[in-house]
Amino acid sequence: MTIIPGSIQLVENPKAKRDESYANGVRETILGGAAFDFAKQEITSWNGYQKTRLCELPGLARALKVKNIFYKDEGSRFNLGSFKALGGAYAVLRLLQKEIETKTGQVVRSKAIVDRSFADIVSGITVTCATDGNHGRSVAWGANLFGCKCVIYVHETVSKGRQDAIAKYGAEVRVVPGNYDDAVRKAAQDAAENGWFVVSDTSYEGYTSVPRDVMQGYTVMAEESVEQIGEKPTHIFVQGGVGGLAAAICAYFWEQQGAARPYYVVVEPDRADCLYQSAKAGKPVAVHGALDTIMAGLACGEVSIIAWEILSRGANAFMTIPDSAAAEAMRVLASAPYGDDPIVAGESAVAGLAGAILAASDADARARLGLTEDSVLLFYGTEGATDAAVYKQIVGRTPEDILAVA
Repeated sequence: MTIIPGSIQLVENPKAKRDESYANGVRETILGGAAFDFAKQEITSWNGYQKTRLCELPGLARALKVKNIFYKDEGSRFNLGSFKALGGAYAVLRLLQKEIETKTGQVVRSKAIVDRSFADIVSGITVTCATDGNHGRSVAWGANLFGCKCVIYVHETVSKGRQDAIAKYGAEVRVVPGNYDDAVRKAAQDAAENGWFVVSDTSYEGYTSVPRDVMQGYTVMAEESVEQIGEKPTHIFVQGGVGGLAAAICAYFWEQQGAARPYYVVVEPDRADCLYQSAKAGKPVAVHGALDTIMAGLACGEVSIIAWEILSRGANAFMTIPDSAAAEAMRVLASAPYGDDPIVAGESAVAGLAGAILAASDADARARLGLTEDSVLLFYGTEGATDAAVYKQIVGRTPEDILAVA
């Protein structure tokens, strides 16, 4: 049965098979331990926090000839429309906490900053970043919540709807010619000239502390899913981008379950496949050009170095998919042809699901990934309809129409 159109490229990672233990140093220096506990305590204390829903899709599972499918729907996260609320805003908080401690010697929690107890310090700080939409929206929301200034850079193909969603939180939005990586460089350049603080979700040589905070925030989502799921997943398919999300989820399961962790697959657009190309080369590789994909949140050409440190040993396989597959996966979730509840999912949210559907429908890929009738698949639906006009153009109906049926 052909559920969605398209073909995949697939490369397996032999290093993952040789490195079953959680690598020495990764736990403490990147994500786990006390750092994760602190992130969880802070984020779960914020006004409006609640676990996002984990959807069970037994009808689609039957169609793919697997045991079960679980999809964690991040569309309602802090009313921001995506999982990025866990990362960018948390990184803004950690930056402000460190600045306050440097200037006053006091270790403070988020409530004191929200209450403007340190407004004299915080109001003089400007945070900035580049974004395809969701990360910048989270940073802008965090800046608004905690009381600092914010300037966000977007590349020229970021939709007006996504720009407006960022500006809504009081941030200045600047449009940069070129692609996402050009916007990253421009944000860093202007920050250096103006004394601003870069809050990026990608790391590079000499810049790892803030992206680490971003990734630690993401792991809250992973723990929620473990608490919610009714059975242990055998496979996780996660979308790529710069690798921050994929690495955060991978590291969480690697730390918690070691060799018993699920088989882990990273999925990217075939027009923005820096992780796939890096896996083929055995080292970080940049891809160039327009990176023109409907999966806007994944239109990244350069790998985050701390994400690669985890994925190069923790991910079992890397895969690319065409835009047509992502679009059809959105329509499948919206129309629910197999009897499951309809789900509103954005273009970047469905990459993992689309990759799994294509792989499960291909005998060779199915065998290589170990997909069987006993497989339990877990996906992280990282965004809802973050641009309603783009969503309607792809799906043919508005998010409200879908939710009215659900």
